[in-house]
Amino acid sequence: MICSMTGFGQANRSFAGYNVFIDVKSVNHRYSEVSIRMPKEWAVFEDALKKTVLQAVRRGRVDVFVTAEREAASTKSVTVDFGLADAYLQAAEELKGRYGYAEQVGLKDLLRLPDLIQMKELRKEPDEEIEQELCACLQEAVAKLSDMRMREGAFLEQDIRERLAELKRIHTELEALAPGVVQDYAAKLTNRIQTLLQDQTPVDEMRLATEIAIFADRSNVDEELTRLKSHFGQCDQLLSEKEPVGRKLDFLIQEMNREVNTIGSKSNHSEPTARVIAMKAELEKMREQIQNIE
Repeated sequence: MICSMTGFGQANRSFAGYNVFIDVKSVNHRYSEVSIRMPKEWAVFEDALKKTVLQAVRRGRVDVFVTAEREAASTKSVTVDFGLADAYLQAAEELKGRYGYAEQVGLKDLLRLPDLIQMKELRKEPDEEIEQELCACLQEAVAKLSDMRMREGAFLEQDIRERLAELKRIHTELEALAPGVVQDYAAKLTNRIQTLLQDQTPVDEMRLATEIAIFADRSNVDEELTRLKSHFGQCDQLLSEKEPVGRKLDFLIQEMNREVNTIGSKSNHSEPTARVIAMKAELEKMREQIQNIE
């Protein structure tokens, strides 16, 4: 089934005192690449989260954004650096003895001392439970991402199949036009020679036949049309595959374009040339769509 490389998914859940929100978005990329942004204290889970994404996404750049909010008011611990306090008091006593000060150091004086009292937010250390919950939440977001990618992929497949049908139609017209190109050239060449000679000299039928044969050989596109038809069949088959086929389709479009260019270079007639231009236009539109396929 055709799957697009662009999509978006979102999920959230509560665990370990946090409300966690995960946003996942993907865009086109030649290979698979995963970028994760999350709180620093959970950086240890990055590899596990990447593996979770890569289980569902085979190609494309995926950005994962993890936001965590505390469920309740932050719980903080208050600690006193008693060693620092003792050092301050001892220094104060030394100053009093040296300079004769009589003032006493009070509690307010101590509370104004920098770094004496420290407050730290209590956080649960990263553990296996948090890792499992994060991965489960991410799986839910990635599932929604995959659903969106598949829905868009269905539209891409429909568009490509319609353009492929148009290519087949033009191909049929080229097959019908190919024999007539040589006949038309033969008639024009004969008329031109007769006009130049003005019926004074008989036409060298052998020489004329040779020229026509040379032209027929140079303008023969049977091989290109046959290969092009084969490519159409391969494209139909790839569009029905369940595995990612974006790269294969991209290569196949290049091959189709090569055959069409060859047909164009051999064409010396306005009718086939017009068909070649139409085919190149359809192939370019297909190529743009295939750039979005996983």
